Amino acid sequence: MNSPHRTSRRTVLAAAVAAATAAAVGPASPAAASAPRRPVPQGRLVDNHFWTSYADWLGGTADGTRPVPGLRPGLALSRPAGVREYTDPHTGTTANWEYATWTSREHRLAVPATEAIASWNADTPAGTWIEIELQGTYSDGTATPWYVMGRWAAGDEDIRRTSVDDQSDGKSSIWTDTFAIDDPATGLRLTAYRLRLTLLRKPGSGATPTVWRAGAMGSDVPDRFEVPASAPGLAKELAVPRYSQNTHVGQYPEYDNGGEAWCSPTSSTMIIEYWGRGPTPEDLAWVNPEFDDPQVCHAARFTYDYQYEGCGNWPFNAAYAASYENLQGVVTRLGSLTELESLIAAGIPAITSQSFLKEELTGAGYGTSGHLMTVIGFTADGDVIANDPASPSNEAVRRVYKRREWENIWLRTKRYNSTGKVVSGTGGVCYLYWPARPTPRQRRALRALGLR
Repeated sequence: MNSPHRTSRRTVLAAAVAAATAAAVGPASPAAASAPRRPVPQGRLVDNHFWTSYADWLGGTADGTRPVPGLRPGLALSRPAGVREYTDPHTGTTANWEYATWTSREHRLAVPATEAIASWNADTPAGTWIEIELQGTYSDGTATPWYVMGRWAAGDEDIRRTSVDDQSDGKSSIWTDTFAIDDPATGLRLTAYRLRLTLLRKPGSGATPTVWRAGAMGSDVPDRFEVPASAPGLAKELAVPRYSQNTHVGQYPEYDNGGEAWCSPTSSTMIIEYWGRGPTPEDLAWVNPEFDDPQVCHAARFTYDYQYEGCGNWPFNAAYAASYENLQGVVTRLGSLTELESLIAAGIPAITSQSFLKEELTGAGYGTSGHLMTVIGFTADGDVIANDPASPSNEAVRRVYKRREWENIWLRTKRYNSTGKVVSGTGGVCYLYWPARPTPRQRRALRALGLR
């Protein structure tokens, strides 16, 4: 998500959520790091739910939208429900936009959640954009506000894609792209939610956004400094292209200081190309021809979140990947390396988010408060084969990391930083991209995780 050598804004924001549980953990000490604060419950800790089918789009409440059939059934703007004035906070431009809305049926979470992350896949032609909102029900029976989870367009000429800060009701808050219960120790949880999609276009235009996928991952991952070790179960490596973010240091600093912070779009580029997709030469015409791997610069520009001021907005990366023909993308959490092995076995690589001290991951050569890697396989000994974009060159990107070390830095939710302070871990967050028409084996692997 960020340069491995500087503090990420997501980590700073998450510190507020971590503060309530840090006191219960107690002072930093090696002994405290050896056990989780509360028992790990049995069963899945994640609920994935997405609206993707023609029947799904028919099933919601529409005001000016219509379902669209096809290989990727979608939702389009049929007639304007009204006109909305929007002042772009990043350009100062005020403009009117025709809009239509669709509100999903309520989804009751199988896992009452402390966190939820929305994902969407959409096409936004010039002159159009979309807004995604989430409204939920707490376990105490009260409702959340309608929270904006993103204002998004594939391009950046009409609006600047953005997350929205300063959203809270005293019980939950939005941290860039993540809904989070403010104090999970109280037992309060999100038990259900609805999504509202607003499709917008320039007045009088015949253009329309089309949304193919919308939903969220809800999770309740227990506080833990250490996770149980898993047994190796697969030896396989996928042929995923290799790109280094560090070959782009100093390039296009307007996008989060250039390549040193581009681990997320660099990882996305690797998997997009693995599936045989990518920008056309015409798409890349804006990139300085002296720069190698211009597709990485392109991904950085078109995943950039102007509020977060970075390229590490998780759903924005998934939406960028899905802007390519017949490619899908979601943000989810996995519960173990065994689940990741099942995806690799089916030919699906994953982009994983982790944070660690330099000494916690042998061979990395750096520490990070938040970093994305592309997992492409496992050795015969079960160690993790990762394309690590924080490498000095494309040739150096392929790394082998010790299974036990890598598993723990990825799946834990609490860790100690270099000053001994308790800070958050990502608890198994990953991005998954796959074709709109997956193979039967890929479909089975995804369905086992609650994805379709």
